[in-house]
Amino acid sequence: MTRVIVNPGICGFVAAIEVSKIAKRKFRVVITSDCETITKLGESLAEADQWDALKQYTNEIHKAASKCHLHATCPIPVAILKAIEVEAKLALPRDVTIQFKPTEH
Repeated sequence: MTRVIVNPGICGFVAAIEVSKIAKRKFRVVITSDCETITKLGESLAEADQWDALKQYTNEIHKAASKCHLHATCPIPVAILKAIEVEAKLALPRDVTIQFKPTEH
């Protein structure tokens, strides 16, 4: 099982994502969050295919996020895809960060 914790920023709705292999290329996705939209997304993603992690924007994860009306910049769909990649042995588990740096005007 691959587990990631996502702190998406200003909304404050931390999410825990667990991805477990259930068949050759199929994975169970379980998401725990206080965000109703993320919970709805998790319920709609009972399982995912490993090839979804390799398709940009046309994968079932992004389609489900769109149907749930997830905010466009929410990092949860990308975190799900990264967890699938790791569980499928298509990538190594490494942290991903976005940092805002102050600029001088």
